[in-house]
Amino acid sequence: MGEEPLPEEVLRELRGYALLNAVEHGGKAVPGPVISKVLGRHPELRTRAKDVARAAAEAVKEVNSIPLEEQQRILEKEYPELLQRKEAKEERKGLPPLPNVDKWGKVRTRFAPNPDFLIHLGNARPAILSHEYAKMYEGVMILRFEDTDPKTKPPMPEAYKLIKEDLRWLGVEWQEEYIQSLRMGIYYDMAKELIRRGGAYVDLCTQEEFRTYKLARKPCPHRNQEIERNLELFEKMINGHFGEGEAVLRVKTEITHKDPSVIDWVAFRIIDTDKNPHPIVGSRYAAWPTYNFAAGVDDHLLQVTHILRGKEHSINTVKQSYLYAHMGWEYPEVINLGRLKLEGLILSKSQIKKIMSENPGRFSGPDDIRFGTIASLRNRGIEAEAIRQIIMDVGAKSTDAVVSWDNIAAANRKLIDPKTKRLMAVTKPVLLRINEYGGPAEVTIPNHPDNQELGKRTIKLTPNNGVLEVYVEAQDLEKATRKGGMRLMEFCNVQIEDVSRDVAEGVYAGTSLNDAREKGYSIVQWVPREGSIEAEIVVPKELELRTIKAVAEPELGMLEKGEKAQLVRFGFIKIQEPGKPVKAVFIHE
Repeated sequence: MGEEPLPEEVLRELRGYALLNAVEHGGKAVPGPVISKVLGRHPELRTRAKDVARAAAEAVKEVNSIPLEEQQRILEKEYPELLQRKEAKEERKGLPPLPNVDKWGKVRTRFAPNPDFLIHLGNARPAILSHEYAKMYEGVMILRFEDTDPKTKPPMPEAYKLIKEDLRWLGVEWQEEYIQSLRMGIYYDMAKELIRRGGAYVDLCTQEEFRTYKLARKPCPHRNQEIERNLELFEKMINGHFGEGEAVLRVKTEITHKDPSVIDWVAFRIIDTDKNPHPIVGSRYAAWPTYNFAAGVDDHLLQVTHILRGKEHSINTVKQSYLYAHMGWEYPEVINLGRLKLEGLILSKSQIKKIMSENPGRFSGPDDIRFGTIASLRNRGIEAEAIRQIIMDVGAKSTDAVVSWDNIAAANRKLIDPKTKRLMAVTKPVLLRINEYGGPAEVTIPNHPDNQELGKRTIKLTPNNGVLEVYVEAQDLEKATRKGGMRLMEFCNVQIEDVSRDVAEGVYAGTSLNDAREKGYSIVQWVPREGSIEAEIVVPKELELRTIKAVAEPELGMLEKGEKAQLVRFGFIKIQEPGKPVKAVFIHE
């Protein structure tokens, strides 16, 4: 009895992809890409690859008999979703195509952070690129927590959750999620299979003894042990028979390899989890896989097709290739990314940890606005889309890249400027008494010159015996004395008569903007004395914080925690604490 027919849905997709391939190539489709597309979307049909290939050939033959114009018409009418997917791919500019996509079928990428700390801008690069590529090829992105070193890189219990929050904030979506410490049984099974294949052995040499053999390019005495002996010793490792440093499982490599770190690298070591308990599995395990073993095994078992990681991991690719050769696996495609450095902010996890430990109480945590973690940038007021734009501009290049704070500020400014209220504050206030005031009792000012949706605000003006008191900047008064007057933004002109250290005297000179321009008056921000509020703005610079005090118009006190505003001629701020005074952080100019 023959195979049952392919589902109607699959036959429709074959015809659709044949039409798309034909339209993209001048009217002539070829079966290969059509087969890859369908098998990528339906991996369960790989056992019926011959049937799919046969049906694809028939679809291509039928499509190629149709004129190009008719192919285009049918594609637009019957398969609009394929054109939409094509357009979505084309929108993701700046990313070169992934290598050998047709060979692998469905693209599967992964982001694999160590939850020993929060992720930073450098980590965000492979996360965002892996996500973008998965979307581009309608594939799958995997989030995998690599937490199998409870001693030298102990996981932070809260990092698992915080990393996911950071990724979601960045717009990174994943379809599968794994935690390596919950996969220990899998690694043990793979290690035993590796031993049975003759690809690994248990080494009982001390580190110093093995180093001597390695540098001499000679095998250690345990390298040629019987397979059964290695299996017996590995069981003892698992069962806690050995202490730290007494036994390791090594992967066999070329004993004469030019890089000593590659030679018979360690796949498993003993960790005393009574002294260094794991936050998830406690002290349940004694033998722990190294990064290269656990990552290598998972990339295969989870069917990862394309790995995007820093080029500093290139030696790990070499090491893992021996594991793959022993197991008969095919290594995924690797895209090596150059280092991403951020001028003015600290990215290094170890450096941030060191600074925090040496300065207890000085920093709020790894999300302190002086650091370069994603949480820090978010707290500072940087938009997720600004970070995504920076990463996409840098792209998937292997060359190192330096991102300055100015780059981030420029990208962020474009995003927040159109949707942020422009308010007035004065940082070095001098009281200006406007005598003979005959102007309006209130002034209404648009919250943004170009965005009417942000509305307007009304500032009440309460003169006393014909004198209106406002605050202006000291430096603006200095210039105004030379010009004879100044223009208060969106309000009135003032003729300056006398300036002392803390108080200036002026005379109301009408509301004509043309008059102010003719006289060469500067247009300055101002704050009414009546109803003004105090503000404290924290300005980070490297590892220092400077607080600037200001007086601001009442509207600033109406903003809620987390809201942003642009203070005229000062810069963008983010509200940390509403109240008296308003506390905010300086984002950038």
